[in-house]
Amino acid sequence: MNLTHDMHRVERWADTHHPIWLDFLRIGLGIFLMIKGFMFVQDTDALFSIMQKSQFPWVSIGLAHYVAFAHLVGGFLIAIGLITRVAILFQIPILLGAVFFINPEHGFYSENTELWSSIIVLLLLIGFLIFGSGRFSVDHIIRKPQNDWLY
Repeated sequence: MNLTHDMHRVERWADTHHPIWLDFLRIGLGIFLMIKGFMFVQDTDALFSIMQKSQFPWVSIGLAHYVAFAHLVGGFLIAIGLITRVAILFQIPILLGAVFFINPEHGFYSENTELWSSIIVLLLLIGFLIFGSGRFSVDHIIRKPQNDWLY
């Protein structure tokens, strides 16, 4: 089977089965990721702690820049619906790391809100990777004729 053909079939199915409320959820997810990016950049104590604990400070500095850039720029792209799937692909490794390596250190109890929010965001990212950006997105405007963007 042709992978490109399969991707177009999935995209066509997702476009026809994409309720409008998912667009608002995607916009909220993008804004949430941007806010997390701002919080990550502003938390200099946590960044300094990460660099001190690391055996490879240059790697941790690079990862910190990747996380900040991916959340800020990727969150914006997800919110406006521009190259949404690509932006999501840059987010997923961060959330996998948060779910499986960072947040479990604090335990799996119900009060570990960072873990649960990371799990929810990861599931939403996977969902939007499948469903795409929806009708209220720059992607949709680019693909459709200008007079047909709401239909």
